Amino acid sequence: MNYVEAANAPLRKTGHIKLYGPEGFEGMRRAGALTAKALDAVAEMIGPGVTTTAIDELIFDFAMDHGAYPATLMYRGYRYSVCTSVNHVVCHGMPNARPLRDGDIVNVDVTLVVDGWYGDSSRMFPVGAIPRRAERLLDVTYESMMRGIRAIRPGAHVGDIGAAIQEFVEPQHMSVVRDFCGHGVGQVFHDEPNIVHVGRRGEGPKLVPGMIFTVEPMINLGRPHVKVLSDGWTAVTRDRSLSAQFEHAVGVTETGVEIFTLSPKGYHKPPYITA
Repeated sequence: MNYVEAANAPLRKTGHIKLYGPEGFEGMRRAGALTAKALDAVAEMIGPGVTTTAIDELIFDFAMDHGAYPATLMYRGYRYSVCTSVNHVVCHGMPNARPLRDGDIVNVDVTLVVDGWYGDSSRMFPVGAIPRRAERLLDVTYESMMRGIRAIRPGAHVGDIGAAIQEFVEPQHMSVVRDFCGHGVGQVFHDEPNIVHVGRRGEGPKLVPGMIFTVEPMINLGRPHVKVLSDGWTAVTRDRSLSAQFEHAVGVTETGVEIFTLSPKGYHKPPYITA
């Protein structure tokens, strides 16, 4: 796969890996910080009785109040400002009026567009007291994402990211979803390269300073197989086992990796201790 300077590339997916300079990294810092701030607001409102529709409304209002736009709203016909994936929903769950219940786990996936830059991140949120197996799933999923991110450095390969995740998750008797992956991001919502969360070390495109992409493993308590429901969006585990996901947008630097979507309030992983 070829690499191109982002400044010389069209604002669309071209099959090339775009390399961003200091301006791009600064744009992603602004977009990532605002997206992380929005997820912090979710942490402070979520709980039993809250609907995912209310979360969707919160994100829309937050975006409008901060001069941003939710990237998912009307993206390929999707009608919401956020994806909310509850319990056995793997990803792309649609907000609805069902109140969240004590013991649920929910992924909230937010992408805010700030001055043309896409800040893309998601977090898991426990609702009230959750079962121990769910707590463990959240812990393993977060750690798998961070291990994948720690594998990022110039000269490494995309396969190193997937290998770091897979090698950690599978000994925990959990599985890594293969049907969905991370992706290039920046001034295009979904770009090259694909970041698959399983792999072999030394395989795949080489990591080069200036690359910007997401790392977003989806981990199941049961088997890795998923199916997409008739709405065309909602993906669920085939065996109805619990699923979890965390996501950060990151950039490859000269010395390692920069995470653009860190929580400004330190709400990195559950439990979130809010005021």
